Amino acid sequence: MVRNNLSKKCLSLCFVQCNNSLVMKRILFFLVFLLVAVAFHSCGKEDEFDESLLIGKWQETGLRPYHYRYDPNHTGVRWKPDDNVFENEGENFTWQLVKSELERIHIRAIDGGGVPEIFTVTQLTANSLRYKNESRSYSFTKY
Repeated sequence: MVRNNLSKKCLSLCFVQCNNSLVMKRILFFLVFLLVAVAFHSCGKEDEFDESLLIGKWQETGLRPYHYRYDPNHTGVRWKPDDNVFENEGENFTWQLVKSELERIHIRAIDGGGVPEIFTVTQLTANSLRYKNESRSYSFTKY
C-alpha cells in the first residue's frame, strides 16, 4: 500500500512536470510566433509618393508661416512674408523625394555650403502636404 501510494505520487509529480513542460513549450511557441509576426509587420512596404505633386508653391499652416516653392529641377526657395522676406529674396535649397523621405538642403548665402533637413512625408496630394521629423509635424496647403 505504501508502495502504491508512492507510485501514485511519483506518477502525479511526473504528470505535473510533464504538464508544466507542455505549458512552457506552448508559451515559448506563442512568444516565438509573436516575435516573428512583429518582425514581419515592421518590414511592411514603405509609402511611396509622386514627386510631381510636390512641384509648386506651398504655404505652411499656422501663425507666421513659411512659404516654399519646389521646382521641377529639384531646386527651390523658402521665404517668410511676415518677416518681410519675399520669394525673390528667399533662401535657396535643393530637394529630393525618395519614397516617403524628403531631403531638403538649404544653401547658405555666405559660403554656398548646405544645411540638410530630412523629413518623412505622411501625406502628399494635389493640394495638401504633411511631413514630420523627430521633433514636430508640418502641414502645408498648395496655392
